[in-house]
Formats: sequence, structure tokens, C-alpha cells
Amino acid sequence: MLKGIPKILSPELLMVLAEMGHSDRIVISDGNFPAESMGKDAIVIRCDGHGVPELLDAILQVFPLDTYVEHPVNLMEVMPGDNVETPIWDTYKEIIRKYDDRGDAVVGNIERFAFYEEAKKAYAIIATGESALYANIMLQKGVVTD
Repeated sequence: MLKGIPKILSPELLMVLAEMGHSDRIVISDGNFPAESMGKDAIVIRCDGHGVPELLDAILQVFPLDTYVEHPVNLMEVMPGDNVETPIWDTYKEIIRKYDDRGDAVVGNIERFAFYEEAKKAYAIIATGESALYANIMLQKGVVTD
């Protein structure tokens, strides 16, 4: 156990977050995301008993968001024709505002299949048990300046 580290961050996940360099990306995926097939060239970390918001909150306590890109946080866009509400996105934005002064401006959207292509290039994918639809989120790592 370590002091000051959120307990939800497993040793494996902490190691991955520490190994990641500037501009590396990590996906926190919902329970429907094909994490294993998308993550063939990435590290896949299973966090099936957890939801995306609790992991996002814990990760952002130790993970700087990139300041050199417009949207270091990206969400998977809802497909045209899907009648799906995404209140979880508001939860994400609330969490992000706690850790990044740029607030909602850091959040972008990526079309579903483009999101899959970007996820294939991610350093790691965290597979969660999140049941909300379109709850996938991709974070791009920044630099620590302290």
C-alpha cells in the first residue's frame, strides 16, 4: 500500500501510467468495448468490477493531460441513428474540471470507427465493467512540470 495513491489504481495500472510518455494514449473502455481485439498491440488491463468514472477520477489524480493538443480527452461519438443518451459524459466533464483548469475545452469527440482505429494505437486499454453506452474515453498524457 502507498500513501496518497487511490486504492483503485492497481500495481499493474500504476506501472503502466508511470511507463507512459508524453503523447501516449490510454483508453478507459466500457463493458461493451472490444478491448482484447483492439488491444492486440497494447497492454490490456482488466478492471471489470469498476466503472469508468471512478477510474477516470483516480487516474487524473496522477496523470497529466497533454497541453500541446486541443483535445487530450476524446469520447466515442454516438452513431447517427442511435437514440442513446450519454449523461455519463457530463460526469466525465465534472471529473476533468477537478484536475484540469481548461475544463470542458479539453474534451473532443471521435467518430466510432475512427475511435477504434485510434484505440488500436493506444499504449494501454483498461477494460471496465461500465454498463453505460458510449462510455469509452481516451486520454493523452502530458508532461509533469512540478
